[in-house]
Amino acid sequence: MKNSMTGSHTAQADAPESDAAFTIRDATPDDIPHIQEIYAHHVLSSTATFEEEPPGVEEMAQRLQRVRDLGLPWLVAEQDERILGYCYASAYRPRPAYRYTIEDSVYLAEGEFGKGIGKKLLSALLERCEQGPWRQMIAVIGGTQNQSSIALHRALGFAHVGTQPETGYKFGQWIDVVFMQRALGPGGATPPEE
Repeated sequence: MKNSMTGSHTAQADAPESDAAFTIRDATPDDIPHIQEIYAHHVLSSTATFEEEPPGVEEMAQRLQRVRDLGLPWLVAEQDERILGYCYASAYRPRPAYRYTIEDSVYLAEGEFGKGIGKKLLSALLERCEQGPWRQMIAVIGGTQNQSSIALHRALGFAHVGTQPETGYKFGQWIDVVFMQRALGPGGATPPEE
């Protein structure tokens, strides 16, 4: 996880967004055990992340805090006090020239795919990030076979900008990395406000 960025903007904490089935809201430290459980499932059973050992609750709490320290949003989808999924934005790279570019991450709980939760989460994340100084969002997708993530990002305006073949190795197989990108606000059409 990238943990430095030289932006000074703090994202506004909007009121929760409600859907007939679930609510999207800012993550809190109380959500971390549920977030950790969702992420651990992906670490152990998918190529969506290149981590091989699930981080513990304390590490996930530190990751949430690092995202918040950068003024970036971390959102959860909740239904009946159960976390269905989460998403967040993080610094894309630590060098100062990257400070207007961020990366998204979206993870859903087991059994929650295909219900529109990922799309609502990522839509809310994009809306929130467009309120800040950031101009580009990058999706770094593990595996060309991860068609659901590719389709989700494409549906929300991300364009395929490249593929790194056989970049990761997990579960006894080489895994490509797909890069998709979407402008935030005016993107590169105007200089950022310093």
